[in-house]
Amino acid sequence: MTPQTAETVALTCLTWLVANDDLRGVFMGASGLSEQDLRTRAAEPDLLASVLDFILNDDAWVVACCDANGLAYDQPMLARAALPGGQQVHWT
Repeated sequence: MTPQTAETVALTCLTWLVANDDLRGVFMGASGLSEQDLRTRAAEPDLLASVLDFILNDDAWVVACCDANGLAYDQPMLARAALPGGQQVHWT
């Protein structure tokens, strides 16, 4: 997945997250972002990576987000891998 495609997937996930009243508050509390921060930084790859990290914490969130947006269930994970900090660490 290209970084541009990853950003598009992440923006789709961000849109879903912002529309979800329950999860939006949890994400903003966990990230420390204000609504203004979210608006002004929405296109930043680091913020998009944090959105995907958050959604990937719960399989039910991944399924709900993907179902709502017509994404394959592996798309958020693949997008996260293509954004900054998403490379898998090999410890051996």
